[in-house]
Amino acid sequence: MWKSLKTSYRYLAGCLLAAALSYTPAAATAPYQKLVLAGPTAAVSFPLIHMVETGALAGWADQVEFRHWKNPDQLRVLLAKQEVDFSAAPVNLPAIMANRGLPVRLLNVSVWGLLWFVSSDPAIQSVTDLAGQPLLTTFQRDLPALLLERLLAAQGLTGDQAPKIRYARDAQDATALMLTGEAPTVLLPEPSVSLLLAQNARQGQQPIRRVQSLEDAWRTAFPQQPDLPQAGIMANAHRAGDPALNQAVAQAYEASARWCKAEPAACADAVHKHLDFLPVDAIEASIRVTRLESRDAQAARPALEALYQLILDHNPEAVGGKLPAPDFYGS
Repeated sequence: MWKSLKTSYRYLAGCLLAAALSYTPAAATAPYQKLVLAGPTAAVSFPLIHMVETGALAGWADQVEFRHWKNPDQLRVLLAKQEVDFSAAPVNLPAIMANRGLPVRLLNVSVWGLLWFVSSDPAIQSVTDLAGQPLLTTFQRDLPALLLERLLAAQGLTGDQAPKIRYARDAQDATALMLTGEAPTVLLPEPSVSLLLAQNARQGQQPIRRVQSLEDAWRTAFPQQPDLPQAGIMANAHRAGDPALNQAVAQAYEASARWCKAEPAACADAVHKHLDFLPVDAIEASIRVTRLESRDAQAARPALEALYQLILDHNPEAVGGKLPAPDFYGS
């Protein structure tokens, strides 16, 4: 009961903070009728959900809702149809859109670590142990696949030394293959990793453990660019031209991200209302291990451009063929 009371008090505190942030002076831009915030099943979405739950943008719209998307292809369709106003996204997606002439903006980078190598094989202690070994993943395209490709190349894991990569349909399929012992090692994002480990613990089978985060391995392989920006919040083309709204969204998101990291249990309760297929304990565990740190995209620009340039050198189409223009970055 005491834990429940503490969680309630913490949630109330988050609501009061959001209410203070959502105040808009009478002279500001007139409220919108509706704003849609969107995101995937990942910690990058959790502050967006907290913003909706606490009315953080009440001064800007009569109605604010969260919409869940399952893959980047679905997000591309939602953006093209202008069915979402702001969305969490892998950092290369808005770069592609901007370089194709769409005036989207990347407001911030908020996730700097969410990918993990997980294994039931005690011989696998780091990425370097994957030489010639089977590796399961769900990523065939998009940013995680690009990062894995660059990491393996930097570690010399190519040709005969390359891991034998097998692609699962999705995170649920990958989890099932790991739990049945059909795959020994997998690369997955949070919260899928926390969910897999919790299911494995309940079943009492061969232990499955975190081996190494992709971000830790990246820092070893690329010491000159140790920060790895992976996901942030983008403004869709039809909202990118409202700097006051963009700033309000960025500020509210930063406050909600700080709150979620400080109060992971209460944040998990709020997230579960919108993503009820995720157990609360898995959500909380993923918040604790994910590097959720909102940083304005202008401030993160050097790290973003370093990553974009690395991708340009090998897969130029994955960022739209060039570096985004300066006005792409920040609110």
